[in-house]
Amino acid sequence: MPSLNKIVASTLPLLPRWLVRPFASPYVAGESFDEAKKHIRSLNEKGFKTTIDILGEHVKDKVQARAITQHYCDLYYAIKEEQLDCNVSIKPTHIGLDISLAEAMANAHHISLAAKETENFLRLDMENSPFTDATLELYQHCKQIHTKTGIVLQAYLHRSIDDVNRLSRSGLNARICKGIYRESETIAYQNDVDIVENYFRLVKTLLSQSGFCAIATHDLSLLDLIESWIEENDISKDQFEFQVLYGVPMKGRLVSLLNKGYAVRIYVPFGSAWFDYSLRRLKENPSIAGYVIKNLFKQK
Repeated sequence: MPSLNKIVASTLPLLPRWLVRPFASPYVAGESFDEAKKHIRSLNEKGFKTTIDILGEHVKDKVQARAITQHYCDLYYAIKEEQLDCNVSIKPTHIGLDISLAEAMANAHHISLAAKETENFLRLDMENSPFTDATLELYQHCKQIHTKTGIVLQAYLHRSIDDVNRLSRSGLNARICKGIYRESETIAYQNDVDIVENYFRLVKTLLSQSGFCAIATHDLSLLDLIESWIEENDISKDQFEFQVLYGVPMKGRLVSLLNKGYAVRIYVPFGSAWFDYSLRRLKENPSIAGYVIKNLFKQK
């Protein structure tokens, strides 16, 4: 069955989008905020915090980048009106960083003001290495406008431990993830053992320096390691939270974490750019393909 799942997952990019949509639905909360907010509210009712993200990246047109920026600003006001436990994460190239730093800076400025006015949190996502330094500049700029701003740091990059140490001096809220982009071995660890080791180092360093750590991983063994260290070192629960992507199976671990009193946040993406995002998720977790097939053909 695992081989069949991989075959199905690898075949999906060749199929019409309407046929792929059932396979995408476990990972994407719809194309509009009206659709996404239903999933967010349901998650909130179960005790989960959420982060919302409009799918898309590498926008090359200024008009489009500014329209997306306005959409993000509108999201903050909609979240407040709907009284959702939800913050916002943005990809810098979605708001113009692939056009210029100046364009992204101007757009991020507007989003920061909306986050501040609605008393919400802003997370700047991290993309591939050509954008790392510019993204950190955006982070510093946004944080001057609104202190409730965070960044993402990738455990597979050699530089990340230096970034943690440097940024921690001014207070740091960082989501730590493994990293998904292909990077040269000169700047990134290639072996998962090394990446996990560095991930653990980053978490320990950030928490030891009184920063806030968003522990974003689906690696259950890594979660065990981190949770044990947190308990052994009596780390305050208001210094960290666990984060996962919407729809990724976690074998009951999320409820277990909630039952222990830990904060768990689920990253909820939505938008018209669902196709490519879903294909990446299915490639990472082909078992979803088999699960969907079984449900499609299940007898009523």
